[in-house]
Amino acid sequence: MPDHPPQSPNPPRLAVLASFSGSGGVERMLVNLISGFVAAGREVDLLLIRDQGPHLAGLPAAVNRVPLGSKHSLLAIPALARYLRQARPRALLAAKDRAGRAAVLARALAGVDTRLVLRLGTNLSASLAGRSALRRAWRYWPIRHLYPYIDRIVAVSAGVAADTATIAGLPRETIMVIRNPVITPDLRQRAAASCPHPWFQGEGPPVLLGAGRLQRQKDFPTLIRAFARVRQVCPCRLVIIGEGQERPALTALIGQLGLMEQVDLPGFQTHPLPFLARANLFVLSSAWEGSPNVLTEAMALGTPVVATNCPSGPSELLDGGRIAPLVPVGDAEALAAAILATLNQPPPPHRLKDAVADYEQAYSAQRYLAVLEPE
Repeated sequence: MPDHPPQSPNPPRLAVLASFSGSGGVERMLVNLISGFVAAGREVDLLLIRDQGPHLAGLPAAVNRVPLGSKHSLLAIPALARYLRQARPRALLAAKDRAGRAAVLARALAGVDTRLVLRLGTNLSASLAGRSALRRAWRYWPIRHLYPYIDRIVAVSAGVAADTATIAGLPRETIMVIRNPVITPDLRQRAAASCPHPWFQGEGPPVLLGAGRLQRQKDFPTLIRAFARVRQVCPCRLVIIGEGQERPALTALIGQLGLMEQVDLPGFQTHPLPFLARANLFVLSSAWEGSPNVLTEAMALGTPVVATNCPSGPSELLDGGRIAPLVPVGDAEALAAAILATLNQPPPPHRLKDAVADYEQAYSAQRYLAVLEPE
């Protein structure tokens, strides 16, 4: 008999496959999730198809970055297969559809038994609405043929899970839902930092906040038109943080409506939480989502919210409209009415905070680890 118990072996290495190419919510949630893995004692290899974007700076120093030497998921397959043969990670978490499909092919090429888990954060059919039948078929065909080879698919909301099951032709019960790791331990501390925008300092009219890339998905034109209606009843201001290709069109719309002095587009903000914490109301006007992280953050901070009932996520976060108002997508009149009602009677902060308890970083990371490392 030995005098002391044997040392536990090191935790198995985990690999995460992702493309960092911008400042979006997917990249930020991946950094939060990987940070949760590291905090739980895991060694993590981050396999990068693209390696640009501000969120990479937030990775823990312990994470081993592995550039795959290609800017396209399909072209990265040979390098990914070599990594799988050499490193033999116990599990690979692929973020987004294209990375998941590349991972299926690379694992087959490598001839290894690495467990493959795919994380999906977008309602694909909603994002392709209005596209041609040929374009949709081109996107759906590889999903239907490759997803059955993935060991486990994780969706960020029930809406994304149902949409994926329909597209892939898989039973809905085979796709599990794990909430995003939005609420980090330092979220409230970061939110308490000073806000650089003058409208959030001192006394002044109520300030509404929108946030996200300036692109079609976020439907900021509807928010601006709704704000114009609200201004007819209630003196207030609107700030939309984010950057994107729709800036010229949004600026033109603001000018047409005579709102240049009441609406500001200050661009991408590295630290958006102080804006969220100080806004009188956060408004999500999106045409589609997966699970809207900024809406979750606003609720975690107790900031009143209004959202469109877009696929997917807002209805789950707001309990079908019982936590805060949900309005039809693209309906400026309904959005304006909901904004006015919420400004006049905001929901209690504790109700908003309680509704997002499942979005804690540590809880989300542990649920992912249970999928990546099943007993």
